[in-house]
Amino acid sequence: MTAFADPQHPSACPACDAVPLAEQAAGKALTEARLMLAMPGIHCAACISGVERILRSEPGVRDARVNLTLRRASVEAGPDIDAEMLCAALNAAGYEAHQLDPGVLAATEIDARGRALLMRLAVAVFAMMNVMLLSVAVWSGAEGVTRDMMHWISAAIAIPAVLFCGQPFYASAFAALRGGRLNMDVPITLAIALAVGTSLYETMLSGEYAYFDAAIALCTFLLAGRYLDYRTRANARSAAQELAALEVPRALRLTGQGTETVAVVDLRPGDLVRVLPGGRIPVDGIVVEGNTELDRSIMTGETLPAAAAPGDKVNAGEANLTGPITVQVQAAGRDTELARIGDLVAVAEAGRSNYTSLADAAAKLYAPGVHIIAVLAALGWFAYTMDLRVALNIAAAVLIITCPCALGLAVPAVTTAASARLFRKGLLIKDGTALERLAEVDTVVFDKTGTLTDGAPEPLGLSELSADEAQVALALAEGTAHPLAKALANGLRQSGVVPAQLAELQEIAGFGVEAMWNGTPVRLGRAGWLEAKPVTTTATYLRIGTAAPKAIRFADQLREGAKELVEGLKAQGLRVVLLSGDVAPAVDAFAERLGIGDLVAEAKPDEKAAEVRRLTGGGARVLMVGDGMNDTAALAAAHVSISPASALEAARAASDMVLTGRNLLPVLDAMATAGKARSRIKENFTIASVYNLLALPLAVTGLCSPLIAALAMSASSLTVSLNALRLR
Repeated sequence: MTAFADPQHPSACPACDAVPLAEQAAGKALTEARLMLAMPGIHCAACISGVERILRSEPGVRDARVNLTLRRASVEAGPDIDAEMLCAALNAAGYEAHQLDPGVLAATEIDARGRALLMRLAVAVFAMMNVMLLSVAVWSGAEGVTRDMMHWISAAIAIPAVLFCGQPFYASAFAALRGGRLNMDVPITLAIALAVGTSLYETMLSGEYAYFDAAIALCTFLLAGRYLDYRTRANARSAAQELAALEVPRALRLTGQGTETVAVVDLRPGDLVRVLPGGRIPVDGIVVEGNTELDRSIMTGETLPAAAAPGDKVNAGEANLTGPITVQVQAAGRDTELARIGDLVAVAEAGRSNYTSLADAAAKLYAPGVHIIAVLAALGWFAYTMDLRVALNIAAAVLIITCPCALGLAVPAVTTAASARLFRKGLLIKDGTALERLAEVDTVVFDKTGTLTDGAPEPLGLSELSADEAQVALALAEGTAHPLAKALANGLRQSGVVPAQLAELQEIAGFGVEAMWNGTPVRLGRAGWLEAKPVTTTATYLRIGTAAPKAIRFADQLREGAKELVEGLKAQGLRVVLLSGDVAPAVDAFAERLGIGDLVAEAKPDEKAAEVRRLTGGGARVLMVGDGMNDTAALAAAHVSISPASALEAARAASDMVLTGRNLLPVLDAMATAGKARSRIKENFTIASVYNLLALPLAVTGLCSPLIAALAMSASSLTVSLNALRLR
């Protein structure tokens, strides 16, 4: 690749069984390796079958499986198989591939909290159904021993269930109280404790009413809301961990006896490492031998491969396109520029987590108010009746009727409905507060390459080539896997051009490709190599014999919906900014095509994040849309962020939303839906508050038993859920 532009029997003793199994496992580990590859460009079943077929055809590969959701390939192979070889084979077939470190990713694939919430919800639903059936007998007029038996059976079911299912609320409430503050889980915990306590007390005294059904119903509704909220966040993995997984885990270190494969963490400044074509640079360092070209788009966003020769600086994460090079290590592991970007992302993620959601803001006012009213009601009734039993019943009724089930459902119910709506339109929401934040946006910042463009160059002016020039250009372009050459070959093929017959075809690393055509030397490559005057736009150059070199220009191809999206945002009065790592001329020309007046070119990853922070510091609410590693820190720093499905996995992890298709127009739908969702959330808070205001006086005055309170609470929760469904 050349850059063409400047720019299975058991014994009685378990241990005796375990030892041979352990030996077998160890032997397997020595003969097999599990490799993980990131496949950010796959999007359909054809991609899955194509990638798996290519991987399984490689010698030494035993099996390969592709996960479309995670966009990863898992490969079982012999110990001699290098992930870089597999990546090179996939890249040659048109599939973008990067090596991942399975050890780093293991922590991100554990969903213990989600499984725990779902298990508790299932237990709560089962217990509530049984307690409600027993309560029907009591409500139907059961008296005496029959009623007491029903109450004791209900207690035997409800108390263990409440103790188990409510643990997320108890832990949260205890943590809040220990920290000297109140949250929504404090009144929830107190309401459940009072409902169970008073019910058990009434049962022991053979009382008429017990409210175990109310307690378990509280747990059920609240767990449903908590699980819905969790699911909206389940896809949000740490972008910093994704970046760490992208770091090359092994490298070829040069020794006096040849080369050895070592872990990157074992490299020290001054070591020499060998980087083969198709592999990624494992360290920051200086090229000391070899000429090549590097794909730096993953770091800088620049579309053009950059030439690298002895003395040039290279960074971890950059892809070696052309020839083998030797790099002297300057920094490795956590000291590289790539690791520094990961640190920037981690800091930005921590800052964005400080956002206070509408539900949290409501809890700050709600929790202390409910506690004060419940305490005052209990004290008042105790002073009036001098009956602790009556006072506790009144307090329980107040806490149950004001229990924030509706408030607990207000946000996740709306978020779930909005998420379903937007998913059908091509946008996946990963964070529970993303819609709230999106509704506040007044500035939209776009990356260029891979975001507003398809990330692939498009050749221009092919009709200006003569028949001989087109045939020679096609033959030369098919002799390399360089991105511009592939784009040129595709364009010429689509135009019906047939390649010329060439001899002595060879690729000159870092310069281009040359051959003989009918005894005439022909070249396709860089301007300086062909002694051509470089043009200001992306181009490759063709020279036949002694004729003057001819420039073949390329342009970035707009992503579907890009122009309409920019126009729609500007029509809404939003500020649109283009923030790119590409060179200034390319960014200027592209901004003019889309009508974007605010732009920043040649921005490094930290500079992109700094620009987003600058805008935020000026009072702007920034939506960042980007796709590359150089965008991850900016995506994490923005008020809200979106990345396309074709984006690097680290960028998708740093984003709040992901476009599932290639069209950008769902971003406009998301902004409209975000406004409606925010309105629905506020409506739900109003509904919950009105229910409380109407029912609270009845509970305080003793006209509302805990049973009626539980029914009112259930009604408010149902109303809130139905209101949220209007978004679908």
